[in-house]
Amino acid sequence: MLITRRPNGLDLPLSSEITPQAVYESRRRFIARMAVGAAAGGALWEMANREAFAAAPAAAAPQKLAGKPNPAYASLDKQTSFKDASTYNNFYEFGLDKSDPAQNAHTLKTRPWTVTIEGEVKKPMTLDLDALLKLAPLEERVYRLRCVEGWSMVIPWIGYSLSELIKKVEPTGNAKYVEFVTLADKAQMPGVSSRVLNWPYVEGLRIDEANHPLTLLTLGMYGQTLPNQNGAPVRLVVPWKYGFKSAKSIVKIRFVKEQPRTAWNVSAPSEYGFYSNVNPEVDHPRWSQASERRIGEDGFFQKKRKTLMFNGYDVGSLYSGLDLKKNF
Repeated sequence: MLITRRPNGLDLPLSSEITPQAVYESRRRFIARMAVGAAAGGALWEMANREAFAAAPAAAAPQKLAGKPNPAYASLDKQTSFKDASTYNNFYEFGLDKSDPAQNAHTLKTRPWTVTIEGEVKKPMTLDLDALLKLAPLEERVYRLRCVEGWSMVIPWIGYSLSELIKKVEPTGNAKYVEFVTLADKAQMPGVSSRVLNWPYVEGLRIDEANHPLTLLTLGMYGQTLPNQNGAPVRLVVPWKYGFKSAKSIVKIRFVKEQPRTAWNVSAPSEYGFYSNVNPEVDHPRWSQASERRIGEDGFFQKKRKTLMFNGYDVGSLYSGLDLKKNF
């Protein structure tokens, strides 16, 4: 596998190396990105990009949301600033550039909102946002977030283990996987008009992954409800997997017999596997996964961090006997 090295030796992926080629070629600000990148390098461009859009048009102001800190799920790493975490996002329903979600997601209406739980369960149900907020005690958990593109953050999320919801609906013995379907509304989400992916965005987990205590049904971050650009009003956070596995703005949860056809796995199966566990030993076809750049540590000569297996979380028992290079 060929891993491209930059002339400065820092191994920073270019924009064209971070996403599938179809996405890269359709980006509206491609020329501007290349111009700045040539002058100062990709990392410096991204710093400037986040600063430029820090004051992007805001959606309805998030409300305070308290979660009891859970020390069992608290990364000791320095937390990423709220400004960076809320203005540097991948959410293609609102655009392809990192700054687009913060600019465009004010169009998303998060109330009323319902999530339908169906499929191989004894008690299918539809829950509104208030019911979800009351389903289990809310906790604050500080998790590392690792993007498949080679950057990372540390974010204090608010929610509860997805297993709390799973217990309520009582899956049958036929439920081998859980499929998450997200909102795809052209009226609210300008990016859904693009052909970047097959909409709606779909993700999935094995039933044991979904039941793992770390898997968080997430309703807030930084002491408040989720900003629209971060997946409001309800999303998933699976901290040992690459970020795209954590579906945003969920409207349906389905318990199914067969492995779901997930958005990125369908779009580029050779690049984005179903499991997508953080793994420094399995490179993306176009860049190394052995190291990562922590957002907020963007100095041009800042040394990159070594990527931790499963992003540093003790979940290896879930994959006992599974070839993680074949099942990437």
